[in-house]
Amino acid sequence: MPLHFDDQEYASRVTKAQAALAHHGLDGILIFAPESHFWLTGYDTFGFALFQCMVMRADGEIHLLTRMPDLRQARYTSILDDAHIHIWTEVEGAVPADALKSLLGEMGLLGKRLGIEKTTVGLTAANWDMVRNVLGEDFVDASTVIRDCRRVKSAAEIACHRRAAALSDDALDAGIATTRAGAFEGDILAAMQGAVFKGGGDYAGNEFILGSGPGALLCRYYSGRRHMDAQDQLTIEWAGAYARYHAAMMRTLVVGTANDKQKHMHAAAVEALEACEAAIRPGEPMGNVFDAHARVFDARGLNHARLQACGYGMGAIYNPIWVDYPMFYEGNPLLMEAGQVFFLHMILMDSEAGLAMCWGHSVLVKEDRVERLSRSSLDLVEC
Repeated sequence: MPLHFDDQEYASRVTKAQAALAHHGLDGILIFAPESHFWLTGYDTFGFALFQCMVMRADGEIHLLTRMPDLRQARYTSILDDAHIHIWTEVEGAVPADALKSLLGEMGLLGKRLGIEKTTVGLTAANWDMVRNVLGEDFVDASTVIRDCRRVKSAAEIACHRRAAALSDDALDAGIATTRAGAFEGDILAAMQGAVFKGGGDYAGNEFILGSGPGALLCRYYSGRRHMDAQDQLTIEWAGAYARYHAAMMRTLVVGTANDKQKHMHAAAVEALEACEAAIRPGEPMGNVFDAHARVFDARGLNHARLQACGYGMGAIYNPIWVDYPMFYEGNPLLMEAGQVFFLHMILMDSEAGLAMCWGHSVLVKEDRVERLSRSSLDLVEC
């Protein structure tokens, strides 16, 4: 079985989740987020795109309701046995929420105080309506209950993040080696993604983002490939992923020779990145990190080119995006804790100048400092 953690690790997670349910006064929780499924039991599938629900009772008992294609997936990837895996029947007119109601009855949870995860791609609006129609609307929004449990990583999870970060560095090395005048974007992407797979890694939670020329000013994936000009710019944002745990990175490479503006933007991005690292301390609000980033960029006359956030949490995340809670933005009062992993991205996109300069990597919060998980240099790269 491809379980990434031992029994003791999973038992500690269930215990942690039990304490969270007790804190919120819940008798049980309907779990729709694939990240929660994976964290609690190891269950690993993209079957969340259709109807499935994991139910956890306050005493720690966990059951899964899913479709037939995921029966063997649950057996193979999770700690659940057949007695705790239930299949709803797919026929014309089937209402899987009816099967969920039956399961809740078997678990003694009908009429009890139940939470539900709503802030997730694992529960579409249509499926939420169906659940409410069958079970009523008396649910507590418990979207953050398991998510908050996942925020501080165990030693075993940190080891996965370290493996992911090493894969990110390998991907950057492969990307730099492939980037030159005339290079095809598709070859660069293939080299970077191939480095992750060759290192034993996974698909990331979203596509690797790569754009050159005008496309270097975008921070989203888009379809279409071009060849590098003799003087060009290439922005890449990617993540190594190991056992679904991510370590994202970001760079803007210069094809040819960097001009003075690019050198200025690069120096600012590195200074901002180091300022953010200095601002990350347990017990301090996350807003401090955003403020550190903004102060550097604004002092260097780059307010017009910066974004309204400068990073976010890393974890075991599923499609469509590897962003995990929480995020660095202005005024965020959430206190940072040792054991959290963050992706810091210093993004400068100057539409007027037509230039980008984006620099970032993942870090681990420790008791007295922050640790870079990347081994890669922060020097400007000219290819």
